[in-house]
Amino acid sequence: MRRLSFLKATVFGATAFGAEPSALPPAMLADGNAVAAYGVPSPFEADVVRRPSGLLSPALTPLGDLTGTITPSGLCFTRNHAGVPQIDPHAHRLLVHGLVRRPLTFTVADLLRFPAVTRTHFLECAGNGAPGWQQLGATVQFSHGLASNCEWTGAALRDVLEEAGANANATWVLAEGADGDLYERSIPLAAALDGALIVYAQNGERLRPEQGYPLRLLLPGLEGSANVKWLRRLHVTDAPAYSRNETASYARLNRDGTRTIFDLTMDVKSVVTTPSAGQRLAGRGAYEIRGLAWSGHGRIAAVDVTLDDGATWQPAALHDPVLPKAFTRFSMPLRFDGSELRVASRARDDAGRVQPTAAEFAALRGLDATYHVNAIQTWRVAADGAVSLGS
Repeated sequence: MRRLSFLKATVFGATAFGAEPSALPPAMLADGNAVAAYGVPSPFEADVVRRPSGLLSPALTPLGDLTGTITPSGLCFTRNHAGVPQIDPHAHRLLVHGLVRRPLTFTVADLLRFPAVTRTHFLECAGNGAPGWQQLGATVQFSHGLASNCEWTGAALRDVLEEAGANANATWVLAEGADGDLYERSIPLAAALDGALIVYAQNGERLRPEQGYPLRLLLPGLEGSANVKWLRRLHVTDAPAYSRNETASYARLNRDGTRTIFDLTMDVKSVVTTPSAGQRLAGRGAYEIRGLAWSGHGRIAAVDVTLDDGATWQPAALHDPVLPKAFTRFSMPLRFDGSELRVASRARDDAGRVQPTAAEFAALRGLDATYHVNAIQTWRVAADGAVSLGS
């Protein structure tokens, strides 16, 4: 692929090489501020925040403002049902009971004694990508911001369950959180044993309260609502509980009007984050198309990008690391000449699943689907460089 020139002064209005600055900047004329006990972003980045805000409302990750694949802990999306409880980790307990040989109660300190496992995985709300979010704001933060990608550390759930000794007829685990919603979800035991963690740390520090402090479940690749926060109980059973949160809520609507429950794995998905709605290309010249891709089924194998609403596709470059069930960065050079563009991405995972077009998704699931929406997202780049939702 031919490399575009990014250093022409006529593209960016940059100072020509060899020119001398006219004066020293103010930052070089005085001492700087003292270092804070806990670091915070520059005040010039004050607009890079989660939206919308509110105690009980979801708060969305600003995907279009971030680089790399790791989401800063303070910008990870949140979805809570009864606010954020404040839990004393010294008093908190995790009960493992039901179809086990030895019912056990663990303190947080007990779980810290297990072998620590650290892995990078995405978390995505089942409702991410639903059309209703775009009514609140026409940016990638609203269309796809109910997803984050972090480094998680905790005890392997398999190790904890082995301490209790699940019976031969055990096939499900009911996980319960210590919040005011009495939130609980049924998890297939096979999923609980497939790389799941009881997490106590995120991005190298202890969990934030809104992320489940002091303990939460991490079920790689499964919808966010199954990753129970403020974890206090694991009830091993031989059948799902059919709890309120998995029947009245988080039940996937089908085209024929029926609903499917326990369809937990998030499908292959991608989105262009630059350029995306709400942004503007500064003028003609060289740019880079950038985006994210992920799949709950495994690794991303390829991402293609279109500039003409799917009439033609070009392969994008995947950036290392390409990890299973984690965000993968992709990019492709763009020479913007003032022609109107329709920009979108299409991901394929290593299991051969391909992200559908909006029409293909609607044909499969109908127009009213609100969960597991993974249709291709198109952005319109106007002749003046303004980017908006594609039509």
